[in-house]
Amino acid sequence: MASVGPSAASTQTALPSGPAVFKTIPYAFILPEIVCGTWVWILVAATSVSLPLLQGWVMYVSLTSCLISLLLLLSYVIGFHRNSENWKVLDSLYHGATAILYMSAAVLQANATINSEFRSDAPLNYQLNCAASFFAFVTTFLYILHAFSIYYQ
Repeated sequence: MASVGPSAASTQTALPSGPAVFKTIPYAFILPEIVCGTWVWILVAATSVSLPLLQGWVMYVSLTSCLISLLLLLSYVIGFHRNSENWKVLDSLYHGATAILYMSAAVLQANATINSEFRSDAPLNYQLNCAASFFAFVTTFLYILHAFSIYYQ
């Protein structure tokens, strides 16, 4: 006898493609992640780097995650995923790992901001570092939201 309930294939949500990517909640976070992440590496690049090891990690994380998120967004817009469930797993793992890396980068950027506060040679560097720290934490929050919304979807 056939089962009365809905099949597993009919309960799965379809992955968006095309302009629907910008209207669907977990995937709509990708564009703000890219924009805020771009601001992080632009602001860090605009400062005179006093701690190259710390801010080098911030630059690496922000630039790499920005580029990978851009590729992921383009693959969703083009429809490269072909509605495969593996893309949800890939998306969740990527955004979860990137949220952890971005949290470490945001904390290191905040440390660089605190260290630049006491240098009197350039108050502009302190302001740029403050803005970079703010955008780093906002970007971290966006990656965390994206990872959890994919996980609970």
